[in-house]
Amino acid sequence: MSDITLGIIGGGQLGSMMAIAAKKLNITTIIFCDDVDAPAQNFCNNFICGNYDDKEKIAEFVKLVDIVTFEFENIPYETLNEINKLKPVLPKPAVNRLIQHRLAEKDFINKLNIRTTRYVSIEKKSDLDSLEDFLPGILKTTTLGYDGKGQHPIHSIDELNSLNIDFSKGYILEKLVKLKKEISIIITRFENQKYEIYEPIENTHQDQILRNSKIPADIDNKIFEQSKDWAMTISEELKYVGTLCVEFFIDRNDNLYVNEIAPRVHNSGHLTINAYNISQFENHVRAVCGLEQIPLKKISNAKMINLIGDEISKYRKISKLNDNEFFFDYLKKEIKDKRKMGHLTTLI
Repeated sequence: MSDITLGIIGGGQLGSMMAIAAKKLNITTIIFCDDVDAPAQNFCNNFICGNYDDKEKIAEFVKLVDIVTFEFENIPYETLNEINKLKPVLPKPAVNRLIQHRLAEKDFINKLNIRTTRYVSIEKKSDLDSLEDFLPGILKTTTLGYDGKGQHPIHSIDELNSLNIDFSKGYILEKLVKLKKEISIIITRFENQKYEIYEPIENTHQDQILRNSKIPADIDNKIFEQSKDWAMTISEELKYVGTLCVEFFIDRNDNLYVNEIAPRVHNSGHLTINAYNISQFENHVRAVCGLEQIPLKKISNAKMINLIGDEISKYRKISKLNDNEFFFDYLKKEIKDKRKMGHLTTLI
């Protein structure tokens, strides 16, 4: 093992794949997670279970590691900030605080002269009364929520009035674009002006959960270059270290919009494990641990499908796949409806 011990907060599939990538680089990993059944404990060197605001457990974790990173953004900012006083947290906690708040995130993107969908802050029910020109739209909580949680698609004022919503939480109403397709850019920033950028990935969603990803994306060169350029601008402005995902909408007139930023490795980048010489996970570990930056090379075009809920059962029974297929079982103990249980990548 190398003399670096990387602490990873969060023990789901992204934490698992970071631990696998770190092992390849001879880096020791310790996972901290609030789920006693977290699947990442199957892949790391050490596992600590505790709540994300448990100061004693966090202190135990921090003593054992040199650098800390995380697999999801909804970790209390106060926790990351306290850890950062003792050991470096990368990407830095201020990035997480910004991205955790959808309104602040949209304002940040717009200030960079990067296009987003139209949006408006909703603090009380009466704020909705004069917003017909924002419909059809999607009402989202300003904090928390992923895979469609905390989100309400709305097509008419009548629907707004009939919603049973707790307005003590903040909301943002985003106007829907006439969507042609969705793409994402995975970028790893090492330091100032030093990046590795994967080509745009085309994504399809089902029930607001990512279903399929593929490269190459079926887009024109202008969007190809603009999406990469905007991802670089965002990561540079954030002084980001590690792997970041920027999700985009393309409308029917081929206008590009940033939908949201994920300050971490991302589900749409799973195909990079098999399609590139260096995966998004390995690049993240390299960046946060200060290791060598290696130029990206694409090995193959690829497509990936998420295996949701009981779909995993079929693949667990297959003894041999085709040579161009790669099955990943996240080893989650309980099969649940709408839960990502694994994925299959096919090189094409």
